[in-house]
Amino acid sequence: MSIVHKIGRRKTSVARVYVRPGSGVITINKKDSKEYFGTDVLVYKVNQPFLLTESVGQYDVTVNVFGGGITGQAEAIRLAISRAMCEINEENRLLLKPHGLLTRDARMVERKKPGQKKARKKFQFSKR
Repeated sequence: MSIVHKIGRRKTSVARVYVRPGSGVITINKKDSKEYFGTDVLVYKVNQPFLLTESVGQYDVTVNVFGGGITGQAEAIRLAISRAMCEINEENRLLLKPHGLLTRDARMVERKKPGQKKARKKFQFSKR
């Protein structure tokens, strides 16, 4: 197996993931995952596909991620890693699908409309 390349998206974050056999090192934008994401919850989200497929420490992951906030980036990385794990072994799909890791979360910020204050909020109305 050579390098597997997959893309994951969440809100405005886009993550490009390169998975190769190795010792379990996860590099995000040329930093370690624990250094890039300050909290343990976000590091857990990134590692979740490996925990569910019982392949922790078997693959090296290189990630290029941009856009959005850190939570959106973590979830974009999780989706991309999950897709890569399915390409490596098709049986991983049965483990990841019930946990919702292969579902692209399409919720985005609604756009602001002209003549309104925000997407749904209107300017104050004065009758007189």
